[in-house]
Amino acid sequence: MKIVILDGYTENPGDLSWESLAAFGDLTVYDRTPYDDKIIAGRIGDAEVVFTNKCPIRKPVFDACPNLKYISVLATGYNIVDYNYAWEKGICVSNVPTYGTAAVGQFAIALLLEICHHVAHHSDAVHEGRWEHNDDWCFWDYPLIELAGKTMGIIGFGKIGQTTGKIAKALGMTVLASGSRETEAGRAIAEYVDRDTLLARSDVVVLHCPLFPETEGMINRESIAKMKDGVILINNSRGQLVVEQDLADALNSGKIYAAGLDVVSTEPIKGDNPLLKAKNCFITPHISWAPKEARERIMACSVQNLQSYVDGEPINVVNKPREARS
Repeated sequence: MKIVILDGYTENPGDLSWESLAAFGDLTVYDRTPYDDKIIAGRIGDAEVVFTNKCPIRKPVFDACPNLKYISVLATGYNIVDYNYAWEKGICVSNVPTYGTAAVGQFAIALLLEICHHVAHHSDAVHEGRWEHNDDWCFWDYPLIELAGKTMGIIGFGKIGQTTGKIAKALGMTVLASGSRETEAGRAIAEYVDRDTLLARSDVVVLHCPLFPETEGMINRESIAKMKDGVILINNSRGQLVVEQDLADALNSGKIYAAGLDVVSTEPIKGDNPLLKAKNCFITPHISWAPKEARERIMACSVQNLQSYVDGEPINVVNKPREARS
């Protein structure tokens, strides 16, 4: 069996091992592959199995690689694969569904706490000698925000949303939720409300929902107008959930006090993104998912995905393949 990994570096920059996948056959690992259909198809060649993280696999690639039978995405999101066309071609597509629950929930709170306390800024100020030469025994450059007693609204209350909600509740916050099917576990953490109620009542709005046509651009001029003045927005889900110019305008006007973002609409970010010059906008380079512990889970699940495919009973399938081609 020939196996190709198109963009392995982000999953494994050198602190993990590909040996468990290499045990299945002839493995070729590319750290990075340009997002060019011809190059991608050339690297896949006659491989039967392909792993990809963010390298797109579209119709021209499928058509150029007739031996391709199985794709495993080294992530939860799988929109980079034309999975509907894969189904037409009889190709199975799997993903890794739950590896980053703890890491992503933790990072959402990290973004929020940075906004509330500006820890990095104040640490830098101390190292620069500003505390040493300060007239008072303490100082701060930004308003310091206590979260206890405030309300967090989480749009998308699946496993990650519930993890963030548990931490927020431990901090003394009231938690509201919308955008997910109500569950008993969710009701133990949050009050389920409709989205407009959530926007109106929340001091902090957190996005933990997938990117679908109905969620794309959900944070826009109209929805922002329904929020409290001075609200905080956290998004480490998908950048396309936000209309970025509308968010930048709201930050610059003060309607939104601050935003903590680990994702933007085009990644890596482009220099003309309006959020780069917006007030109180904290942007990190899509790293919520990346602790080593989470990447180890990706590796383990990917091995399990491949083993299940080899056994003829694929798991974590995100499309509906026809009978495997002979």
